[in-house]
Amino acid sequence: MVTQRDVARLAGVSVRTVSNVVNNFAYVSEETRAQVQRALDELGYRPNVAARSLNRGRSDLLALVLPLDVPYFTELAAHVVDQAEERGYTVLIDRTEGVAERERQIVMRRDRSALFDGFIFSPLGLTPDELRDWAGECPAVTLGEVQVEGVDHVAIDDTAAARSATAHLASLGRTRIAAIGLVDRPVGNTAAHRSAGYRQALEEAGLPLRAELTVPVLRYQRQDGRLAMERLLDLPEPPDAVFCYNDLLALGAMRAILARGLRVPQDIAVAGFDGIEEGRFATPPLTTIVPDKEKIAELAVRRLLERVEGDDSAPVRLEAPWRLMVDESTTGVRG
Repeated sequence: MVTQRDVARLAGVSVRTVSNVVNNFAYVSEETRAQVQRALDELGYRPNVAARSLNRGRSDLLALVLPLDVPYFTELAAHVVDQAEERGYTVLIDRTEGVAERERQIVMRRDRSALFDGFIFSPLGLTPDELRDWAGECPAVTLGEVQVEGVDHVAIDDTAAARSATAHLASLGRTRIAAIGLVDRPVGNTAAHRSAGYRQALEEAGLPLRAELTVPVLRYQRQDGRLAMERLLDLPEPPDAVFCYNDLLALGAMRAILARGLRVPQDIAVAGFDGIEEGRFATPPLTTIVPDKEKIAELAVRRLLERVEGDDSAPVRLEAPWRLMVDESTTGVRG
Protein backbone atom coordinates (compact mmCIF):
# COMPACT_ATOMS: atom_id res chain seq x y z
CA MET A 1 0.00 0.00 0.00
CA VAL A 2 1.35 3.39 -1.00
CA THR A 3 1.69 5.74 1.97
CA GLN A 4 1.94 9.50 2.22
CA ARG A 5 5.57 9.02 3.25
CA ASP A 6 6.24 7.31 -0.09
CA VAL A 7 4.60 10.23 -1.92
CA ALA A 8 6.59 12.77 0.11
CA ARG A 9 9.85 11.01 -0.72
CA LEU A 10 9.12 11.03 -4.47
CA ALA A 11 7.90 14.63 -4.48
CA GLY A 12 10.72 15.89 -2.31
CA VAL A 13 8.40 17.48 0.28
CA SER A 14 7.36 16.78 3.86
CA VAL A 15 4.67 14.29 4.84
CA ARG A 16 2.71 17.24 6.28
CA THR A 17 2.69 18.90 2.86
CA VAL A 18 1.38 15.74 1.24
CA SER A 19 -1.36 15.55 3.89
CA ASN A 20 -2.30 19.17 3.21
CA VAL A 21 -2.66 18.43 -0.51
CA VAL A 22 -4.64 15.22 0.04
CA ASN A 23 -7.03 17.05 2.37
CA ASN A 24 -7.26 20.03 0.00
CA PHE A 25 -6.01 22.59 2.49
CA ALA A 26 -5.71 26.02 0.95
CA TYR A 27 -2.28 27.04 2.21
CA VAL A 28 -0.17 25.12 -0.33
CA SER A 29 1.36 26.88 -3.30
CA GLU A 30 0.12 25.89 -6.73
CA GLU A 31 3.60 24.78 -7.77
CA THR A 32 3.99 22.52 -4.72
CA ARG A 33 0.44 21.21 -5.10
CA ALA A 34 1.11 20.23 -8.72
CA GLN A 35 4.39 18.59 -7.71
CA VAL A 36 2.69 16.50 -5.03
CA GLN A 37 -0.23 15.64 -7.33
CA ARG A 38 2.18 14.25 -9.94
CA ALA A 39 3.70 12.00 -7.28
CA LEU A 40 0.25 10.92 -6.08
CA ASP A 41 -0.75 10.00 -9.62
CA GLU A 42 2.51 8.24 -10.42
CA LEU A 43 2.36 6.05 -7.30
CA GLY A 44 -1.41 5.50 -7.52
CA TYR A 45 -1.98 6.73 -3.97
CA ARG A 46 -5.47 6.20 -2.53
CA PRO A 47 -6.45 7.94 0.73
CA ASN A 48 -7.39 5.77 3.71
CA VAL A 49 -10.96 6.97 4.03
CA ALA A 50 -11.66 4.79 7.07
CA ALA A 51 -8.71 6.19 9.00
CA ARG A 52 -9.65 9.75 8.08
CA SER A 53 -13.21 9.18 9.28
CA LEU A 54 -12.02 7.70 12.57
CA ASN A 55 -9.81 10.69 13.15
CA ARG A 56 -12.91 12.88 12.87
CA GLY A 57 -14.93 10.57 15.12
CA ARG A 58 -17.27 9.61 12.28
CA SER A 59 -17.88 6.67 9.99
CA ASP A 60 -19.28 8.62 6.99
CA LEU A 61 -22.02 5.98 6.94
CA LEU A 62 -25.75 6.70 7.05
CA ALA A 63 -28.41 4.08 7.74
CA LEU A 64 -31.59 4.11 5.66
CA VAL A 65 -34.28 1.97 7.29
CA LEU A 66 -37.36 1.36 5.12
CA PRO A 67 -40.07 -1.17 4.20
CA LEU A 68 -38.66 -2.03 0.77
CA ASP A 69 -41.53 -4.35 -0.16
CA VAL A 70 -43.28 -1.20 -1.45
CA PRO A 71 -41.80 0.23 -4.69
CA TYR A 72 -42.31 3.81 -3.50
CA PHE A 73 -39.61 3.29 -0.90
CA THR A 74 -37.30 1.58 -3.38
CA GLU A 75 -37.51 4.62 -5.65
CA LEU A 76 -37.07 6.97 -2.68
CA ALA A 77 -34.01 5.02 -1.51
CA ALA A 78 -32.25 5.63 -4.83
CA HIS A 79 -32.69 9.39 -4.36
CA VAL A 80 -31.39 9.22 -0.77
CA VAL A 81 -28.28 7.37 -1.95
CA ASP A 82 -27.68 10.00 -4.65
CA GLN A 83 -28.07 12.88 -2.21
CA ALA A 84 -25.76 11.30 0.35
CA GLU A 85 -23.07 10.41 -2.19
CA GLU A 86 -23.01 14.02 -3.40
CA ARG A 87 -22.05 14.96 0.17
CA GLY A 88 -19.40 12.25 0.57
CA TYR A 89 -21.48 9.77 2.58
CA THR A 90 -22.24 6.10 2.00
CA VAL A 91 -25.74 4.76 2.68
CA LEU A 92 -26.41 1.28 4.02
CA ILE A 93 -30.00 0.18 3.51
CA ASP A 94 -31.89 -2.06 5.95
CA ARG A 95 -35.29 -3.41 4.99
CA THR A 96 -37.95 -3.76 7.67
CA GLU A 97 -41.21 -4.46 5.79
CA GLY A 98 -42.86 -2.61 8.69
CA VAL A 99 -42.18 -5.48 11.13
CA ALA A 100 -41.70 -4.17 14.68
CA GLU A 101 -39.04 -6.70 15.69
CA ARG A 102 -36.98 -5.95 12.60
CA GLU A 103 -37.19 -2.21 13.25
CA ARG A 104 -36.20 -2.79 16.87
CA GLN A 105 -33.13 -4.83 15.92
CA ILE A 106 -31.93 -2.22 13.46
CA VAL A 107 -32.38 1.09 15.24
CA MET A 108 -32.38 0.23 18.94
CA ARG A 109 -29.33 -1.97 19.31
CA ARG A 110 -26.51 0.27 20.45
CA ASP A 111 -23.84 -1.92 18.87
CA ARG A 112 -25.50 -1.40 15.49
CA SER A 113 -26.39 2.26 15.87
CA ALA A 114 -22.79 3.06 16.82
CA LEU A 115 -21.73 2.10 13.28
CA PHE A 116 -23.59 5.03 11.71
CA ASP A 117 -23.37 8.79 11.87
CA GLY A 118 -27.16 8.99 11.58
CA PHE A 119 -30.43 7.32 10.58
CA ILE A 120 -33.15 8.04 8.05
CA PHE A 121 -36.04 5.90 9.22
CA SER A 122 -39.63 5.24 8.14
CA PRO A 123 -41.17 3.54 11.20
CA LEU A 124 -44.30 1.45 10.89
CA GLY A 125 -44.14 -1.26 13.54
CA LEU A 126 -42.65 0.22 16.72
CA THR A 127 -44.97 1.66 19.35
CA PRO A 128 -45.02 5.38 20.23
CA ASP A 129 -43.39 4.62 23.60
CA GLU A 130 -40.52 2.74 21.95
CA LEU A 131 -40.00 5.54 19.46
CA ARG A 132 -39.90 8.13 22.25
CA ASP A 133 -37.23 6.06 24.02
CA TRP A 134 -35.21 5.88 20.80
CA ALA A 135 -35.40 9.63 20.07
CA GLY A 136 -32.15 11.36 20.91
CA GLU A 137 -30.02 8.22 20.83
CA CYS A 138 -28.32 9.39 17.62
CA PRO A 139 -28.90 11.93 14.81
CA ALA A 140 -32.03 10.87 12.95
CA VAL A 141 -34.76 11.97 10.55
CA THR A 142 -38.06 10.14 10.17
CA LEU A 143 -40.09 9.93 6.96
CA GLY A 144 -43.79 9.60 6.28
CA GLU A 145 -46.64 10.38 8.63
CA VAL A 146 -45.06 9.03 11.82
CA GLN A 147 -43.73 12.06 13.63
CA VAL A 148 -41.61 11.16 16.65
CA GLU A 149 -41.29 13.67 19.46
CA GLY A 150 -37.76 15.08 19.50
CA VAL A 151 -36.86 13.90 15.96
CA ASP A 152 -36.75 15.86 12.69
CA HIS A 153 -39.37 14.78 10.20
CA VAL A 154 -39.90 14.96 6.41
CA ALA A 155 -43.27 14.28 4.79
CA ILE A 156 -45.86 15.51 2.33
CA ASP A 157 -49.35 16.70 3.22
CA ASP A 158 -51.10 13.34 2.88
CA THR A 159 -54.50 14.75 3.77
CA ALA A 160 -54.40 17.48 1.12
CA ALA A 161 -53.09 15.04 -1.48
CA ALA A 162 -55.81 12.47 -0.77
CA ARG A 163 -58.44 15.22 -0.89
CA SER A 164 -57.12 16.25 -4.30
CA ALA A 165 -57.31 12.72 -5.71
CA THR A 166 -60.83 12.15 -4.40
CA ALA A 167 -62.00 15.59 -5.57
CA HIS A 168 -60.69 14.74 -9.04
CA LEU A 169 -62.91 11.63 -9.09
CA ALA A 170 -65.90 13.65 -7.93
CA SER A 171 -65.24 16.28 -10.62
CA LEU A 172 -65.77 13.56 -13.23
CA GLY A 173 -69.33 13.09 -12.05
CA ARG A 174 -68.62 9.93 -10.05
CA THR A 175 -71.00 9.64 -7.10
CA ARG A 176 -70.13 6.30 -5.45
CA ILE A 177 -66.46 6.81 -4.71
CA ALA A 178 -64.87 3.99 -2.70
CA ALA A 179 -61.64 4.06 -0.68
CA ILE A 180 -59.24 1.13 -0.32
CA GLY A 181 -56.48 1.30 2.26
CA LEU A 182 -57.62 1.49 5.86
CA VAL A 183 -55.15 -0.39 8.07
CA ASP A 184 -54.85 -1.06 11.78
CA ARG A 185 -51.27 -0.17 12.74
CA PRO A 186 -49.85 0.82 16.13
CA VAL A 187 -47.77 3.61 14.59
CA GLY A 188 -48.33 4.44 10.94
CA ASN A 189 -50.79 7.31 10.48
CA THR A 190 -50.69 7.38 6.67
CA ALA A 191 -54.07 5.65 6.32
CA ALA A 192 -55.70 7.99 8.83
CA HIS A 193 -54.46 11.10 7.02
CA ARG A 194 -55.52 9.80 3.60
CA SER A 195 -58.91 8.80 5.00
CA ALA A 196 -59.33 12.33 6.32
CA GLY A 197 -58.63 13.76 2.87
CA TYR A 198 -61.05 11.31 1.28
CA ARG A 199 -63.82 12.30 3.70
CA GLN A 200 -63.16 16.02 3.22
CA ALA A 201 -63.43 15.73 -0.56
CA LEU A 202 -66.71 13.83 -0.34
CA GLU A 203 -68.16 16.45 1.98
CA GLU A 204 -67.00 19.28 -0.28
CA ALA A 205 -68.63 17.53 -3.26
CA GLY A 206 -71.89 17.00 -1.38
CA LEU A 207 -71.50 13.22 -1.51
CA PRO A 208 -72.41 10.94 1.42
CA LEU A 209 -69.79 8.86 3.24
CA ARG A 210 -70.92 5.26 2.78
CA ALA A 211 -69.37 2.79 5.22
CA GLU A 212 -69.66 -0.10 2.76
CA LEU A 213 -67.43 1.76 0.28
CA THR A 214 -64.51 2.11 2.71
CA VAL A 215 -62.55 -1.15 2.68
CA PRO A 216 -59.70 -2.05 5.06
CA VAL A 217 -56.62 -4.04 4.01
CA LEU A 218 -53.92 -5.98 5.81
CA ARG A 219 -51.07 -4.61 3.72
CA TYR A 220 -50.49 -2.21 0.83
CA GLN A 221 -49.83 -4.89 -1.77
CA ARG A 222 -51.43 -5.76 -5.14
CA GLN A 223 -53.20 -8.82 -3.75
CA ASP A 224 -54.80 -6.75 -0.99
CA GLY A 225 -56.08 -4.29 -3.58
CA ARG A 226 -57.52 -7.08 -5.70
CA LEU A 227 -59.33 -8.70 -2.77
CA ALA A 228 -60.71 -5.37 -1.55
CA MET A 229 -61.97 -4.51 -5.02
CA GLU A 230 -63.66 -7.90 -5.38
CA ARG A 231 -65.48 -7.17 -2.12
CA LEU A 232 -66.67 -3.84 -3.54
CA LEU A 233 -67.76 -5.44 -6.80
CA ASP A 234 -69.92 -7.91 -4.88
CA LEU A 235 -72.00 -5.07 -3.39
CA PRO A 236 -75.58 -4.62 -4.66
CA GLU A 237 -74.46 -1.18 -5.81
CA PRO A 238 -70.73 -1.27 -6.67
CA PRO A 239 -68.72 1.95 -6.79
CA ASP A 240 -68.19 3.94 -9.97
CA ALA A 241 -64.78 5.16 -8.76
CA VAL A 242 -62.18 4.11 -6.22
CA PHE A 243 -59.37 5.98 -4.50
CA CYS A 244 -56.60 3.62 -3.41
CA TYR A 245 -54.15 4.64 -0.68
CA ASN A 246 -51.16 3.51 -2.74
CA ASP A 247 -50.43 2.51 -6.32
CA LEU A 248 -50.00 -1.20 -5.59
CA LEU A 249 -53.53 -1.33 -4.18
CA ALA A 250 -54.75 0.50 -7.30
CA LEU A 251 -53.01 -1.96 -9.62
CA GLY A 252 -54.61 -4.87 -7.78
CA ALA A 253 -58.00 -3.14 -7.91
CA MET A 254 -57.73 -2.61 -11.68
CA ARG A 255 -56.92 -6.27 -12.13
CA ALA A 256 -60.09 -7.27 -10.25
CA ILE A 257 -62.22 -4.85 -12.29
CA LEU A 258 -60.89 -6.09 -15.61
CA ALA A 259 -61.28 -9.73 -14.52
CA ARG A 260 -65.03 -9.10 -14.04
CA GLY A 261 -65.31 -7.89 -17.62
CA LEU A 262 -65.66 -4.24 -16.59
CA ARG A 263 -63.73 -1.30 -18.01
CA VAL A 264 -61.38 1.25 -16.46
CA PRO A 265 -62.33 4.09 -16.40
CA GLN A 266 -65.63 3.79 -18.27
CA ASP A 267 -67.28 1.62 -15.59
CA ILE A 268 -65.01 2.37 -12.62
CA ALA A 269 -62.37 5.10 -12.45
CA VAL A 270 -59.27 4.30 -10.37
CA ALA A 271 -56.79 6.66 -8.68
CA GLY A 272 -53.72 5.73 -6.67
CA PHE A 273 -51.06 7.34 -4.54
CA ASP A 274 -47.22 7.25 -4.72
CA GLY A 275 -46.41 7.89 -8.38
CA ILE A 276 -44.39 4.70 -8.84
CA GLU A 277 -42.96 3.94 -12.27
CA GLU A 278 -45.00 0.74 -12.60
CA GLY A 279 -48.22 2.78 -12.65
CA ARG A 280 -47.17 4.62 -15.81
CA PHE A 281 -46.91 1.29 -17.65
CA ALA A 282 -50.18 -0.20 -16.38
CA THR A 283 -53.14 -0.76 -18.72
CA PRO A 284 -54.56 1.83 -18.53
CA PRO A 285 -51.85 4.12 -17.08
CA LEU A 286 -52.67 5.12 -13.53
CA THR A 287 -53.87 8.49 -12.26
CA THR A 288 -51.94 9.02 -9.03
CA ILE A 289 -50.58 11.40 -6.43
CA VAL A 290 -46.87 11.93 -7.14
CA PRO A 291 -44.79 12.95 -4.11
CA ASP A 292 -41.54 14.71 -5.02
CA LYS A 293 -39.27 11.86 -3.94
CA GLU A 294 -36.10 13.68 -4.93
CA LYS A 295 -37.04 16.64 -2.73
CA ILE A 296 -37.95 14.35 0.17
CA ALA A 297 -34.52 12.75 -0.09
CA GLU A 298 -32.76 16.11 -0.34
CA LEU A 299 -34.54 17.50 2.72
CA ALA A 300 -33.93 14.35 4.77
CA VAL A 301 -30.23 14.03 3.96
CA ARG A 302 -29.53 17.74 4.36
CA ARG A 303 -31.27 17.91 7.73
CA LEU A 304 -29.61 14.75 8.99
CA LEU A 305 -26.14 16.00 8.09
CA GLU A 306 -26.86 19.29 9.84
CA ARG A 307 -27.47 17.21 12.96
CA VAL A 308 -24.32 15.19 12.37
CA GLU A 309 -22.37 18.46 12.15
CA GLY A 310 -23.66 19.47 15.58
CA ASP A 311 -26.87 21.43 14.98
CA ASP A 312 -28.84 21.16 18.24
CA SER A 313 -31.78 23.41 17.34
CA ALA A 314 -35.37 22.32 17.97
CA PRO A 315 -36.68 19.45 15.79
CA VAL A 316 -38.55 20.53 12.66
CA ARG A 317 -41.13 19.10 10.27
CA LEU A 318 -40.15 19.69 6.65
CA GLU A 319 -42.78 19.37 3.93
CA ALA A 320 -42.07 18.28 0.37
CA PRO A 321 -44.31 19.08 -2.62
CA TRP A 322 -46.62 16.68 -4.46
CA ARG A 323 -48.84 16.79 -7.53
CA LEU A 324 -51.86 15.00 -8.95
CA MET A 325 -50.92 13.28 -12.22
CA VAL A 326 -54.09 12.64 -14.21
CA ASP A 327 -53.95 9.72 -16.60
CA GLU A 328 -56.11 7.21 -18.45
CA SER A 329 -57.35 5.24 -15.43
CA THR A 330 -59.73 8.10 -14.56
CA THR A 331 -60.22 10.11 -17.75
CA GLY A 332 -59.46 7.69 -20.58
CA VAL A 333 -57.03 10.32 -21.84
CA ARG A 334 -53.37 10.65 -20.97
CA GLY A 335 -52.79 13.97 -19.20
